[in-house]
Amino acid sequence: MTDLRLMHEQADALEERMSRELDALVVKSTLYVSGEVDPSLPMEPPHNPDGKRFLMGPDPRLPPMPERPTLVDFFRLRFGPSAHVLQSAKLALDAGHSEKIVLACLLHDIAVTGFIRADHGYWAAQLIEPYVDEEVSWAVRAHQFLRFYPDEDFGYEYPEAYVRFFGADYRPDPHMDRAYQRALKHKYYRSARLVTMNDFYAFNPDVVVRLEEFTDIIGRNFRQPEEGLGFDDSPSAHMWRTIAMPTRFL
Repeated sequence: MTDLRLMHEQADALEERMSRELDALVVKSTLYVSGEVDPSLPMEPPHNPDGKRFLMGPDPRLPPMPERPTLVDFFRLRFGPSAHVLQSAKLALDAGHSEKIVLACLLHDIAVTGFIRADHGYWAAQLIEPYVDEEVSWAVRAHQFLRFYPDEDFGYEYPEAYVRFFGADYRPDPHMDRAYQRALKHKYYRSARLVTMNDFYAFNPDVVVRLEEFTDIIGRNFRQPEEGLGFDDSPSAHMWRTIAMPTRFL
């Protein structure tokens, strides 16, 4: 038996075992199936065949989280591939930017890797707002729309990839134009623009950056709650709990 075939069989066996162990029901949220199911149609009431209970805790198919999870735990156990944000933070670090800018670069896309893509800058900023300085969360939020607007003073051009992704005729929505105009006058505009600069160039498949390079910066600039992220009653604690336990019924 080849090593590859053995690996596939082991993976299949693990998946089957985990499915058997999941003796509670996982019900997908409306957002999860949006675009596949017409939300205007009546929803079927959830049912529990074989007397199974609905899942109201951690999903056993996911790696278990510590009792008091930290930001690093979320990077390691819940966020998807983070090479891009790690490269972004490394670029900012090597360029001599402040630790706040480095942290903002590290966190700017955590909504994409762990939560949701749409309006990811806003979601990421809301996630981290209780735990970082205003400069960091504002820069993370503003990078969402600043990427669509060139800035000659920083040498930032409209990404060529966006022409391929969205078409040459794409124009940002009016609310983004308004946010951009306000941002130009904001005290942290430069900080947000630096995030876009280090975001733009951080897609090198040959560069490997380790999260351990930033643990000290995280420790100095991210206010880790003693109770653990998701359990400290902050305004965004529920969002961290959702990432940690994404298939809870309620």
